[in-house]
Amino acid sequence: MSRAGSEGAAVIVVGGGVTGLSAGWWLARDGTDVLVIEAGAIGSAASGRNGGGCSHHHSPLFLEEQRLWPMLDELLGYPTEFRPNRIRIALDERQFRLYRRALENGARQGYRTDVLDAKQIRALVPFAGEVYGGYFHHFGGHANPHRTVQAYAWALQDHGGRILQHAPVLGFDTRGNRVVGVRTSRSAFACDHLVIAAGPATGALAAQLGVSVPLMSARAEMIVTEPLALMQTGGVDGNGLYGRQTLRGNLAYGGGPHEWVELQDTGGRAYSTVLQGSIARRLRALFPQAAHARVIRSWAGFIENTPDGRPVIDRPASPGNLTIATLSSVGFGLSPAAGRAVRDLVVSGTCGFADLSTLGLGRFAGLEPGWRALQGWLPAAAGGE
Repeated sequence: MSRAGSEGAAVIVVGGGVTGLSAGWWLARDGTDVLVIEAGAIGSAASGRNGGGCSHHHSPLFLEEQRLWPMLDELLGYPTEFRPNRIRIALDERQFRLYRRALENGARQGYRTDVLDAKQIRALVPFAGEVYGGYFHHFGGHANPHRTVQAYAWALQDHGGRILQHAPVLGFDTRGNRVVGVRTSRSAFACDHLVIAAGPATGALAAQLGVSVPLMSARAEMIVTEPLALMQTGGVDGNGLYGRQTLRGNLAYGGGPHEWVELQDTGGRAYSTVLQGSIARRLRALFPQAAHARVIRSWAGFIENTPDGRPVIDRPASPGNLTIATLSSVGFGLSPAAGRAVRDLVVSGTCGFADLSTLGLGRFAGLEPGWRALQGWLPAAAGGE
């Protein structure tokens, strides 16, 4: 793609989380002049603080996700701390039936899962107690969100890409059916193509260009314990929780229920709530042999959700040089494949390795105006749970 000059870029990516940084890296490694613009610090929201899971067996991007993660350190040139495989523990029969979906989805795509009984679970996971059973997935895995965000950023810059932080986007300049510029709090930048991958802010930014991206924001929280003895497999979850054991031994876990919020009413700040107590209680039930571990820090932030819970990766008809990518709170694990998909849409208008038809905006054409209320996705002040 042509260069837009020193006061812009051929492609501007709005959003410095893992999706935006991955897209920027894929574009830069192909020689495209790319500028990533982030309202705060890169990865300072959910992209840098999440469970680190890489196991999205329900996504059309799953096969590419699984292909890329084991080689990502080599591709980026920096460590992500990726570790393969995942164990899911069921504390009762209901959870066991529910978690079997991953086995079935993985099997349909050629991946193996071992069904484990309670004795096998306790042998593999020393922190576990009395359990019903579980699954050992020979796919998926986990990585360090902080290191992965930084790896994308450094690799992008190694290929000539640029990153502008602490520059909230104020608006866009258009000419005909095209976006020709991005106005930020720092300066204005010309572009030949615009990618909006701004997490919970994606809907509001796209609306400025006449594109409807239905989203609702939720407060998500995680807790981190003091370091414990390392388990053989660090990617272990269950009991409604997601997370991992870090290489230092910390248990980093989160999981709903989430509190629905109107993003514009939060002032951009998320505070920890009593949900931490729920996470801690469920983690203690999942790992009773680690119940003594102290919680040493926590995180609260905002994640975006589409009405059906699936990502949006699409290039709408108007403006003609816009690509939208919002991953509906599963962006970290899918980031290697999602970034490549965005690159494909920008360069050729279609994804060359996966069918993205189920991730298009067209699926919301008949969405009811009051879909948030119908699903109960309302802030507490408006009558939500």
